[in-house]
Parts: sequence; structure tokens; C-alpha cells
Amino acid sequence: MLSLYTAYDVQLELKTFIKQSRKQQKLTVEALAKRSGVPYSTIRKFESSGNISLRQFLMLFEAVGDLSQIRALTQTNQPEPKSIDEVLKDA
Repeated sequence: MLSLYTAYDVQLELKTFIKQSRKQQKLTVEALAKRSGVPYSTIRKFESSGNISLRQFLMLFEAVGDLSQIRALTQTNQPEPKSIDEVLKDA
């Protein structure tokens, strides 16, 4: 599937999401650093450049949101059974 979005575009959107979530919750960068365990300087760099490690991004996401939203991206969608035989086959 062709997409006009690049990885960089999504990176900037994730940066904006974290920063807006922090501000909506009235958290300072210092408070977010304490809550998430991500150093203050790393958060400042992330909020200006969008660069951060995946682990630290997940720590920030967990501090301002619901980490299960990210986890849901990794779950495979199982097709719904179409008959009782399909249900019994996997039982």
C-alpha cells in the first residue's frame, strides 16, 4: 500500500502528541522526567528534535497515556470463525 507519510512524519507527530499530552496534564518537563524516569535533557531534546530511543519513548508514552494503545499495534487480528465447525476445530 502506498503512503505519503514517511517515518520522519510519524516521528514528528509522536513528538507533538507527547508534548501536547504533557501540557494538557499540566506537567512540566521536570515532572514528566520524574514520572517517566526519562532524563530532563532527553525530554527537552525529544520535544525539539523528535529523536529518542524506542524504550524512552515508551516510558514517556506510559507516563502520559495508555501503553496498551501501543501494545495493540503488535496484536494480530484473528479472523472470526464462520461456522461452528471452525470454532470446534480450534477448541
